Amino acid sequence: MPVIAHVDMDAFYVEVALRERPELRGRPVWVGGATRGVVLSASYEARAYGVEGGMSSTRARRLCPDAVAIRPDYDAYEAVSEGVFAIFSSITPTVEKVSLDEAFLDLTGTRRLLGEPAEVGELIRALVADEQHVPCSVGIAPTKLIAKMASNAAKPNGLVQVHPGEVVAFLHPQAVEKIWGVGPATAGALHKLGLHTIGAVAHTPKSTLQRALGARAGGELWELAWGIDGRRVTATAGERSVGNQETFDRDTDDLDHIATEILRVSARVASRMRRARVVGRTVTLTLRFADFRTTQKSLTLRAPTDGTAAIHAAALQLLTAFRLERPRIRRVGVRVEGLLDADLAPRQPALDEPEHGWPDAERAADAVIARFGPHAVSRATLTRQR
Repeated sequence: MPVIAHVDMDAFYVEVALRERPELRGRPVWVGGATRGVVLSASYEARAYGVEGGMSSTRARRLCPDAVAIRPDYDAYEAVSEGVFAIFSSITPTVEKVSLDEAFLDLTGTRRLLGEPAEVGELIRALVADEQHVPCSVGIAPTKLIAKMASNAAKPNGLVQVHPGEVVAFLHPQAVEKIWGVGPATAGALHKLGLHTIGAVAHTPKSTLQRALGARAGGELWELAWGIDGRRVTATAGERSVGNQETFDRDTDDLDHIATEILRVSARVASRMRRARVVGRTVTLTLRFADFRTTQKSLTLRAPTDGTAAIHAAALQLLTAFRLERPRIRRVGVRVEGLLDADLAPRQPALDEPEHGWPDAERAADAVIARFGPHAVSRATLTRQR
């Protein structure tokens, strides 16, 4: 039986904006024009007044005069989305991107390495919150339809799992509008038939639905009302690499602090590689300066690795190669490319290499983090306040 997760960021644009404006947390906020244009995303506090995405700013202002409007920052959304999807790819290779802030993940084969599906879902939520500082909701089910509906039920910032034997009981009490793909026109046609719940649709003869909606649409809707959904998660094509980045709370020229954050990022990258069971040879360090200029350098190692120490050492070597003098750095990023399956990669141990060493320690730490969350184990250097 397939195990599918649907992960959806909560009020994504707003939450990304609040990382820079934490003093606005708890207040009604929307991202978009203050008095003109449209609302891209609204906080849950603003939604309580009826403000929602796609609404004109003029109408939103009438509904909630005291709300704060924040201008969109598309570079920030892209950067956070990239970090979130890097986490997804470290959990499973089968990730289907729906949008910047939404994806399906096939968790069918993750139980042996990462635990039960609910544990994997909680790990995803913890990693996204810890690394990208935004909340997400996760739905887990045997089909894409139920997984998406479960993530909606989990909002905000929660997890709902629907087991195979619970599908009908989960579906049937809900409104027909909750079915993925049922828009206002279809819902209106169903209401004219007196059908307001998914259960009512399920107990309507398929032929009746087909006469009202058309042969194909009516048949598909009847199947979905019984939880029948054969759609599978289709991996979105992407580059074969693993990366992570960290934006500083304030621009800094403290090289010791920069080096510490490069270690933090390197540790995340290495952990993801081990979860994905890949190793890589090319390490790239990316720096974004206070004036938003971005530059990068790459280094190819003699042998592929998934070790934090090797990746961090390469990144520090690249930092030195920039020959920076009192730089004002806004963000650092580390990426490993040229990936190979770890089980197939050639490895030549050194003659003086101990039987057990850092690789074993890191794998043990990975197992603890997978069970207890990203703060369960950390290098001492990274426990200081950022």
